[in-house]
Amino acid sequence: MSHKRVPKRKAAIAVGGVAALGAAALLLPNAMASQTDSSNNATPKTFKANDVSNLASKIAAQLGDAFAGSYYNADKQQVVINVVGNDSNVVNTIREAGAVPNQVQNSTATLQSAARTLKARATMAGTAWSVDPKTNEIRVTADSTVTGGKWDKLVSTVKSLGSNVATVKKSAGTFKTFVSGGDAIFAQANGGGVRCSLGFNVTAKDGSPAFLTAGHCGVAAKQWSDSQNGQPIATVDQATFPGNDFSLVKYNDPNTQAPSEVNVGNGQTVQITKAADAVVGTQVFRMGSTTGLHDGTVTGLDATVNFQSETVPGGVDTVNGLIQTNVCAEAGDSGGSLFTQDGSAVGLTSGGSGDCTAGGETFFQPVTAALQATGATLGAGGAAGAGGAAGAGGAAGAGGQSASPGDTASPGGQSGAGAGTGDQSGAGAGDQSGAGTQTGGAADQSGQSTGNGAAGQSTGNGAADGSGLTSH
Repeated sequence: MSHKRVPKRKAAIAVGGVAALGAAALLLPNAMASQTDSSNNATPKTFKANDVSNLASKIAAQLGDAFAGSYYNADKQQVVINVVGNDSNVVNTIREAGAVPNQVQNSTATLQSAARTLKARATMAGTAWSVDPKTNEIRVTADSTVTGGKWDKLVSTVKSLGSNVATVKKSAGTFKTFVSGGDAIFAQANGGGVRCSLGFNVTAKDGSPAFLTAGHCGVAAKQWSDSQNGQPIATVDQATFPGNDFSLVKYNDPNTQAPSEVNVGNGQTVQITKAADAVVGTQVFRMGSTTGLHDGTVTGLDATVNFQSETVPGGVDTVNGLIQTNVCAEAGDSGGSLFTQDGSAVGLTSGGSGDCTAGGETFFQPVTAALQATGATLGAGGAAGAGGAAGAGGAAGAGGQSASPGDTASPGGQSGAGAGTGDQSGAGAGDQSGAGTQTGGAADQSGQSTGNGAAGQSTGNGAADGSGLTSH
């Protein structure tokens, strides 16, 4: 689609990925009920999911070292506060706030120490760990590439942490960053095409309109377009990967309208009103044009993921402080938005393992950390106003995303943003749609879908009636 510049034009890229609204009006939480809630004489209050973070922060400030994490019991709509020790004053403080006290073995300091040990001894490609307050343990995951001596080393490290401090499991997939998808943004780098997803529109610190996306996209290319072979419409201002995984990309036209909303197809949007910290046990939604709209639960916080580096042979790209979820994702969802039903921006899709058939785990860069680091704020910049999202312009809808399971358009310097490494089969470089150095160059994605153009061109999931969100 050709690129047109018009005065005060609306953003050609809608926020988030293209999916559809379904006929079902309700999204049922799939968080597990707590197995460890302690009984008490006071009747706990019920809370909405978006109230949990503030309540837990206030209680944590009062409890000090006795605080050992918190989570949301979605079935009962209760906030559970983990505590070490049996101080009656601590228990009463929790109950007076309307939360449920839950006595646990491991303090926050113990779990932090365990994470430091894992970092020192088990930082190898294909491993990840996060804090799971429901079990009061560090959850360690190894993907299918961690075998033999690497697996033995990981298991022995976990055992060395002590009893009931950490658990380890194998994942059937491979940890990779998910590039391309969402409402697509395109770049040309090192002779190949790179495709990523816009996360959330924001206002940069200087007042200009901008958007957030994954950091591994921002270090792969500087200039981004809203159509596959179009002229650049946005330029990377800040990009961080590895370590963190976020980019701030400014629209080149200061009059670009960049509404603060997630496009869910067929002209329907979810207004994004604020940023929120993730809370274990709460329901979240991920947008991506490859797989449409999917929901799941936050399962861990402060996750560390060790991706196989595509720029340093045999190296590791480690990203810290991520949100772990059981929301599925596939190649084509990187950089896209993680949000709540009430319109809170939570995360940017970083990577994970599995797919939307077999399941898996997906990790997200917290939006709150990205906003703090870049100085950006949620909301429209420039001449932004209501409307103008809904997949307008040449965002290529869901069209052309690759169906390959390969790796990422990883940090700069790669040949064609990931020169065909990973487990993709014949799909060119990484998991970007036909990007990289493969014969035939950029553009013609392997396994491409049929969507091309305005919103609603997802992979055929769901229908639209405006009655509410539903997952697929």
